[in-house]
Amino acid sequence: MTTAANGRTADYPIDPIFLERWSPRAFTGETIAEHDLMTMLEAGRWAASSYNSQPWRFLYAIRDTPSWQKFFGLLLPNNQSWAKDASALVVMVSNSMMRPPGADKDVPSHSHSFDAGTASGYVALQAVKMGWHLHGMVGLDMQRAFTELNVPQGYRVEAAYAVGRLGDKTKLAEPMRSREEPRPRNPLTKTAFEGGFPA
Repeated sequence: MTTAANGRTADYPIDPIFLERWSPRAFTGETIAEHDLMTMLEAGRWAASSYNSQPWRFLYAIRDTPSWQKFFGLLLPNNQSWAKDASALVVMVSNSMMRPPGADKDVPSHSHSFDAGTASGYVALQAVKMGWHLHGMVGLDMQRAFTELNVPQGYRVEAAYAVGRLGDKTKLAEPMRSREEPRPRNPLTKTAFEGGFPA
């Protein structure tokens, strides 16, 4: 038995929300209530992390607010061409240091990016549940983001996310327009190996 949704089929039965989540570029440009965005970020707050260190930080700007242009200006031109219709922009950063229980000083966190990625996945699934979508990007000026968003030393700028309602893909330029659909994944047989990698 498998699960099918959004034109995609899983190899094993899973909740359809995992197939309904995808990363569109065509957004409506409509306003998002801050409460809705906070609800998405609240889901990310509950992600697992090493020693419960919670290294992620969400920096955000909602469309048509004073912070919007600063965040939008950090994106590379190709991403600006479609993210201009997003409802919010989120930059995720993570703390590369943590303090384990019982320790008296911070130590390097091996898993800070992994933990932040888990949180971003929770945010994306909550967004889909609410009728919104996220599109993640590393196409931004990381150094300017670090400086202009006042990111503390020891943190890593991970990625930016455009948040929006699904819009009309005919507004996109090619080749983005022809790619604007949920994409398949490699079969699990190519990514899961019992006992280690094949010899």
